[in-house]
Amino acid sequence: MRALPITVAPGTAALTVRLDYPRAAGVLDLGCVGPAGFRGWSGGARDGFTIAADRATPGYLPGELEPGEWQVLLRLHRVPPEGLDFEVTATTSSTPPTAPPAPDAPPRPERPPRPAVPDVDGRRWIAGDLHAHTVHSDGVQTIDELAALAVSRGLDFLAVTDHNTVSHHPWLPGAARRYGITLVPGQEVTTDRGHANVFGPVGWIDFRRPADEWLGMAERAGGLLSINHPLGGDCAWRQPVTTRTRLVEVWHSGWWDRTWGAPLAWAQAWRPNVVPVGGSDFHRPDADALPGAPTTWVLVDGDPADEAAVREALAAGRTAVSAGPDAPLLLRLGDELLAVDADGALLAYPDGRHRVVRGDRCLLPAADGLHVLESHRMEVIALCS
Repeated sequence: MRALPITVAPGTAALTVRLDYPRAAGVLDLGCVGPAGFRGWSGGARDGFTIAADRATPGYLPGELEPGEWQVLLRLHRVPPEGLDFEVTATTSSTPPTAPPAPDAPPRPERPPRPAVPDVDGRRWIAGDLHAHTVHSDGVQTIDELAALAVSRGLDFLAVTDHNTVSHHPWLPGAARRYGITLVPGQEVTTDRGHANVFGPVGWIDFRRPADEWLGMAERAGGLLSINHPLGGDCAWRQPVTTRTRLVEVWHSGWWDRTWGAPLAWAQAWRPNVVPVGGSDFHRPDADALPGAPTTWVLVDGDPADEAAVREALAAGRTAVSAGPDAPLLLRLGDELLAVDADGALLAYPDGRHRVVRGDRCLLPAADGLHVLESHRMEVIALCS
C-alpha cells in the first residue's frame, strides 16, 4: 500500500483526485483517508473521485473537508515486474461542485409468490441474499435499482456488501422503505488473500489490518463476519486467523458444478458447527448470477423488516441455503427437517447416513450439524444448519 500526502487548506469545499495509468498493463486500487480517518475506497473500479461537504463520488464519504494532511491510498493490486507508470493529480476548490441530476428510481415491482413454509415457534423463514454490490464499489446498479431487482426476484432481504467501503450505508433505509425489502448494511473486506463480509452498521473495517482484527472490530460493534467464497479462484481464503468464524459463504454463485464436493469438505474441515450461508456476488445484469442465486433463508424472531432481526438469526445459526427462492428447500423445524419440492432427493446427515425424501413436503428427523439435500448424482440441492 502506498500513501501519497495532500495538503488541504482551511476553507476547502471540494477535493478531486485523478489517477492515470495504463490499465492494460496492470491494476492500481484507489482510496482516501483524511486527518479524521477513512473517507473512501473504490479499488480498481474508478480512475478518480470528488469529496465535498454534501456529496461525494460513490464509494467515498461526503462531509466537511478537515484542513491538514490527507492521503491518497494506492494499492498495488497487479503490477508487472517492470513496474507501472502512474500519475496522481489532486485539485482543491473553494466552490462546492454542482450536483449531478439524480437518476430515475425504478418502479416498485411485485414480489412473485413462493411455496409456503411454516413458522417455527412464532419465528418466520424469510428469503434473501447476503452478497451484492452497487455503484458504491464495482457494481453498475444504484441501490434503488438493486433493491427493485431483488424484490422482483422474490427476496425479502438483501445484504449490500460493497468492497472496502461503507458509503452506501446511509442510503439503505430509504431504499428499503421505497421497495419493501430489508436491506442489511454490509462491507466486503477485500484483500489479495481472501474476502470476508461484515454485516451490520458497524462502521468501516480497515482491510489493511490483520484478519483477526476484522472479526474483533465487527463483533465489538455488534456486527458479524462471514468468510466469502473460500475456494474462489484468486479470491480463495488464505488469510491466517486464530479464531474461525461460524458463518461461511459455503454456497457462492461460482459453485458451477455442485457435484464438486470441495466447498462442503472445506466447510466441514473449517469447524464442526459451521453455519452455511449463500451469496450471488451480484455486480451487473447479464454477467453475474442474479440476486437470490443462491438464496439464503433465515428464521427471524421479530419484525422481518428490521435488519437486526436478520443478523440475530445469522448469529444464532438459523439458516438454510437453496439454489433460488423457488427452488427445492431444506428447513429445520425444531427437531425435524422439512424438505420442500424435493421428492426423490437424498438427505445426507452429518454422520454420513442418508434418507430418501418422499413427497413434495417431507418431514424427517434432524441431527446436529450441516445437513445436505442432494440428487442421486450427489449434486447439492439445498443446505441446512
